[in-house]
Amino acid sequence: MKDEQTFTIKQTAEHTGMTEDTIRYYEKIALLPRAERKDNGHRIYRQEDVETIQLLGCLKKTGMPLEEMRPFLAVSKDSDPADYPELVELLRSHRENIAAQINSLQQVVDFIDMKLKEGKYRRDCSVEGLEGNSEGEVKTKTSSPAEMSYFRK
Repeated sequence: MKDEQTFTIKQTAEHTGMTEDTIRYYEKIALLPRAERKDNGHRIYRQEDVETIQLLGCLKKTGMPLEEMRPFLAVSKDSDPADYPELVELLRSHRENIAAQINSLQQVVDFIDMKLKEGKYRRDCSVEGLEGNSEGEVKTKTSSPAEMSYFRK
């Protein structure tokens, strides 16, 4: 029978995209169980540990606070989500927050695109170098309330 593959902390960091310091910190706050150690004291990780750290990385990307991640770690990867309605609701809530953030960022991108298309960055800035009509006037697009709503917050 072949021994289970193990990884050093450096290899685990490479596989998960987490830093070694972050992995150590997660162990320190007991978000991860203490890693097994070799005789020389170096940490060793198994594939299951790598998958757990990857899960933490995914939850972290949602903006989830570390303490809210704990219940997810107690759930088996083969579990039925219907058995954990509180976790499903937590993920839905994080999804709604992320969708709102995406919407806000899209408003910023739209505003930047509008400013780049206009070629003006302030209404009172000089119009030198911009093409105008025969009287030298430059037409400016009025910003819609949706385009400007992001900047009123």
